[in-house]
Amino acid sequence: MSEATLAFSAPMAKPATATAAVTELGISARIERLPFSRWHFRVLSAVGLCHFFDAFDALTIAFVVPALVSQWHIGAPEIGLLISAGYVGQLIGAIGLGAVAEKAGRVPIIRCALVFIGLLSLACAFAGNLQVLIALRLVQGIGLGAEVPVGASYINEVCPARIRGRTVFFLQAIFALSTSVTAIVAAAIVPAFGWQSMFVVGALPLLVALVFARIVPESPRWLANRGRLAEADAIVTDMETSASQGGTVPLGEPVEQSLPIRHSAKFSDLFSPEFRSRTFGVWVIGFCLSFTGYGLLVWMPTLYRTVYHLPVETALRYGIVQNVASVIGAIAGLLIIDYLGRRLTFLVGFLGAAAPLFYLWTVGISVDVSVVLTCAATAMLFISMLLAGIFVYLPEIYPTRMRALGAGIGSAWLRIASICGPLIVAALLTQASISAVFLAFASASVVGAIAVLTTVVETRGKRLEEIAQ
Repeated sequence: MSEATLAFSAPMAKPATATAAVTELGISARIERLPFSRWHFRVLSAVGLCHFFDAFDALTIAFVVPALVSQWHIGAPEIGLLISAGYVGQLIGAIGLGAVAEKAGRVPIIRCALVFIGLLSLACAFAGNLQVLIALRLVQGIGLGAEVPVGASYINEVCPARIRGRTVFFLQAIFALSTSVTAIVAAAIVPAFGWQSMFVVGALPLLVALVFARIVPESPRWLANRGRLAEADAIVTDMETSASQGGTVPLGEPVEQSLPIRHSAKFSDLFSPEFRSRTFGVWVIGFCLSFTGYGLLVWMPTLYRTVYHLPVETALRYGIVQNVASVIGAIAGLLIIDYLGRRLTFLVGFLGAAAPLFYLWTVGISVDVSVVLTCAATAMLFISMLLAGIFVYLPEIYPTRMRALGAGIGSAWLRIASICGPLIVAALLTQASISAVFLAFASASVVGAIAVLTTVVETRGKRLEEIAQ
């Protein structure tokens, strides 16, 4: 993939006539005037690879469960508990390691998360019973929960405002692409080599962890915020060298903005008057999109197997269709988020998902399974605009001093929904019907749309420092 195809380049401004001071605002000003360069492509590729394996390991359980249903003779309550356990760990990781990332830095926490993901995936391959697998998935979730919000915070901090939305959305599109790859790999190897093979493949993040810190430097915005200005200056100088192609291409003059910067952050800051509405808004949005989006991703292969009585191989192939739709939705969001803006993109995603899910509620079990596949895939296409887009918006709305903390806790609400969702779906399947499951998914999408209308602030094209005020 060339830099041109990413469409992230910007016209070069006149040569710089002055150098911004080596201060926190000066570092930000120098980053803001840079075009997308090989430097950005390198770090985006590395963090994108982390996202890829995070998604692979997170969604592995969706394609393992159909095989376990027959092998371990587990029912809906056990399936719900197994799925939820991984998200309990993700909740811990998103909150705990997200907070640690404010003190230890972005890169060490991402690397730590990769080790958690790889080691525990390998351990899962040797789980001999349901209880052990539940425990291992819970611990693995700590790494899975930390990597996405911290990685998204990092990419937000190294990109200028004019390309930030597309760049972070591209990062999350890689996450969506991985869900399709996961489905394809599962359909190929689970019937042939057993469910354990998926967890063996999921150990590959250990290799990425070995080289990650050599490829990706620390966030210069974070370094500057922590007073480590010399290190930040060296990294931004490297970015400028790459963008100017060794000094042969002129760069625009950095323009500092006189915005107040505070250097301490605590949990209560998330509820200060300037951030309270944003915080509660992204929590509701995150919960609703996760309940619907991850509910569809994780449950549909099992529903095809248990409710619609398809063979394991067919259920896994149907899962591929749905995950391909997820990639299409992520790409669509990538193309429109910096043009329609965050608010309208999110509304399209929620309402577009709600419509086919409400239809499935009205027809219930009587409809042909091909119609179920079509409606579920359509809903997945639209909701994937948000599954990717939330990690564009979430780190944008907080200042550097609390960005990883805010993004981590905000993403924790995706994990909370992912914990509650499987248990709710299991209860609805046991006590009600499949129609009730689709109604729950559709209703969550409508609530999410209401939260978008009432709380989302438009961040398109604004500097991070400007949004934070």
